[in-house]
Amino acid sequence: MAWQSISFLTDAANAEPVCDALIEAGALSASIEDADAGTPDEQPQFGEPGSVNTPGWQHSRVVALLEPDADAAALLAEAAAAAGLPAAPEFTVETVEEQNWVQLTQSQFDPIRVSDRLWIVPSWHEAPDPSAVNLILDPGMAFGTGSHPTTRLCLEWLERNVEPGVSVLDYGCGSGILAIAAARLGAGRVAGVDIDPQAVEAANANAERNGVVADFADSAEALAGEYDLVVANILSNPLRVLAPAICAHVRPGGRLALSGILREQAEEIIAIYAQWLPLQVADVREDWVCLSGVRP
Repeated sequence: MAWQSISFLTDAANAEPVCDALIEAGALSASIEDADAGTPDEQPQFGEPGSVNTPGWQHSRVVALLEPDADAAALLAEAAAAAGLPAAPEFTVETVEEQNWVQLTQSQFDPIRVSDRLWIVPSWHEAPDPSAVNLILDPGMAFGTGSHPTTRLCLEWLERNVEPGVSVLDYGCGSGILAIAAARLGAGRVAGVDIDPQAVEAANANAERNGVVADFADSAEALAGEYDLVVANILSNPLRVLAPAICAHVRPGGRLALSGILREQAEEIIAIYAQWLPLQVADVREDWVCLSGVRP
């Protein structure tokens, strides 16, 4: 079976109303994209927490999926009228063939080599190096598959710093990848916290899949204790706000690593954390840095 995919241009004010009208008229799905994506005029929609973004794209592209036998022109005319457009916009039609979407999605994620002894392997792949430390992790609801530069920076930092039996806290654990990696690298007590309950659920499931013991909890719950290693791979705004809380969990003589920080943000973060411990740039990948330091 093959479906029809129609697409057309509109503006930010009309994009959402016409999408709703398309669904009401019988479209199977409707989505909005940045018509300038991939060009210098591309507009980001999601910034860091606390930043302000104008919702929607002034140059929007609406894409709708229709039944194979749907009258695309009539359906779009009905939706345009319902959304208050003066006329139905010009549109293009493409054929969407039936596919095994699960298999197609899985094919986009291959094992990731972090180092000679550390790999991230989706569950549907064979481990390229069975003798390595293989973290079994699938793309899911929480951030952290190992593909993002900040995750790689933190994994490499953990590999350099985890010694047998050390305690590790992953502050903003997401998928739990950093805490799980620490446990697989030989850490003793391992914990993680996150503001998102779905991330905590995903982290617990990933820890079980990897056969490690880690205590993941909602960051709203009280977290006590100090750790030998604390790693926080979040973003610069929450790192600013959470500095006292994060540093409070680093034991004297313990190490802290921060990532999710752009090169131009590093100096400010170093200055903020200086009242608790000195940080310096430990590593750089693309435009992202990992800062690290020892609590006096």
